[in-house]
Amino acid sequence: MADQPITKPQAALPTDTTPVPIDDTPPPAGPVANLASSLVTAAVGAAAIALSIVLGTGTPAQPGPGLWPLAVGVVVLVLSAAQLVVGRRGGDGETFTRASWMALWGFASLVALVALMPHVGFEIPSLLLCVLWLRVLGHERWLTTLVTSVAVVAGFYLVFVGALGTAIPHLI
Repeated sequence: MADQPITKPQAALPTDTTPVPIDDTPPPAGPVANLASSLVTAAVGAAAIALSIVLGTGTPAQPGPGLWPLAVGVVVLVLSAAQLVVGRRGGDGETFTRASWMALWGFASLVALVALMPHVGFEIPSLLLCVLWLRVLGHERWLTTLVTSVAVVAGFYLVFVGALGTAIPHLI
């Protein structure tokens, strides 16, 4: 009997190890919030259409600077109108929360990018935009933010200035 090893009693293992899902989604927004968001996006689409016409749309053979903004504005306006009809039932849209403000910050940063580009080129505003989106809105680490931001701006420079020779304002 002395040759047999001493064993400790085994704890009973649980039979079901499936993780319990956590439901942390906000409650549905409801028809009033869906109506409001549809009206806001419709206004943005209408503004894009109006501004693109001011820029000059040209023709499909000789496109002007407002042609693509016109196309995007029309798509946004049509989708907003569809949401006005379909979204009245409430659907699965989420209520506005603190996280909803991130979309507003993203939009505001794009407006700032467009406003700064004619004055300082696209490199600095694009770098700042990437840093804002990755670090502040995306909560990435600083190393990831800086490396990715520089790589993105360098990639855009190589494609649009180097390879395509576009007439966007740039520093170099």
